[in-house]
Amino acid sequence: MLWNQKKNIQNYRNVIFTKASSSICDVVVKLLIPVGQVAFSASLLESGSGTLGPINAHTTLVFKHVVSNIGKAYSPHTGIFTAPVRGAYHFEFYVVALGGSHESRVVLVKNGEHIFIAGEHQTNGFGTAANGVTLLLEAGDVVSLRLWKNNVIYDDGAHYSTFSGHLLFPM
Repeated sequence: MLWNQKKNIQNYRNVIFTKASSSICDVVVKLLIPVGQVAFSASLLESGSGTLGPINAHTTLVFKHVVSNIGKAYSPHTGIFTAPVRGAYHFEFYVVALGGSHESRVVLVKNGEHIFIAGEHQTNGFGTAANGVTLLLEAGDVVSLRLWKNNVIYDDGAHYSTFSGHLLFPM
C-alpha cells in the first residue's frame, strides 16, 4: 500500500513537472494535502458550579472544559472557533438557566453576525434551551457564542451548558 502511494505521488510530481498548467498543479496539491478532521465539544466551567451574569454587555462565552478538540480549531482561551478550511460545519449549543429573575439567552455568532439564539426564562428550578445550525464557512471565519446582555447562564460538574461543532465536509 505504501509503495503504491509513493508511486502515485511520483506520478503526480511527473505531471507537475511536465505540465505547466496551474489548474493541474492546484488539483494535484489538493489531492496530496489531506483535509484535516475538525470537531470539538466543550462545557462552560472547568470545575465547580456557578452562574455567569448578568453582565451589562453582550459577552463572548469561553467554554473551558474541553472534552475534544480535534484539529485544534476551538480556543478554550477565547471561546472562538476558527474554520481551518472552507466547508460545511455543524454547531450545537445547550444552555441551562437556574431559576430567577433573569433570562438565559445565548447567541451563535459568525464573524460578528447574529445567526441563531437559544433562550429560556425559568422562575424556579432549571430551564434549558438548545439550538443548532449548519453553516458554510470560509477558511478563517470565526464562530462563537455570546451571552446576551443582562442574561445569565449556569453550569456545574454535570456540564449542562455546552458548545460543539464539527466539519461535515470540505468544499
